[in-house]
Amino acid sequence: MKSLIFSVLFALLSIGTSAQKNNFQLSTHILDVSKGIPAPGVKIKLEKYNEQSKTWSFVDEKSTDTNGRIPDFLPAEKENLGIFKLTYYTKDYFKKDNTESFYTFVEVVFEIKDKNHYHVPITLSPYGYSTYRGS
Repeated sequence: MKSLIFSVLFALLSIGTSAQKNNFQLSTHILDVSKGIPAPGVKIKLEKYNEQSKTWSFVDEKSTDTNGRIPDFLPAEKENLGIFKLTYYTKDYFKKDNTESFYTFVEVVFEIKDKNHYHVPITLSPYGYSTYRGS
């Protein structure tokens, strides 16, 4: 029984780690909790905050894959310290299914303070969202 539990735990941990790429420091994903499935095809923009000028600068923009993920923001070999913002463009995602929604986009601002991997997912529904620091 113990070996079965360890096998299941190993499989679950393997699924989580295979979703991110080790040579990138930032990943994200969207789970549509109103459907219980990932949200594919959502455009997400990444920006970095300049504390001197108090402005945001464009870093990258990608769309979520069929599993609702973007595993490859911020190449790990670069210096990626600072305040960043992910903007999830959710309106078009709901619009393609003729679903009325409240939020046209979701902005998540966070700070990278070290070389560790940062995973910033959101759970999404037409009238709400939540975020957390994942692993």
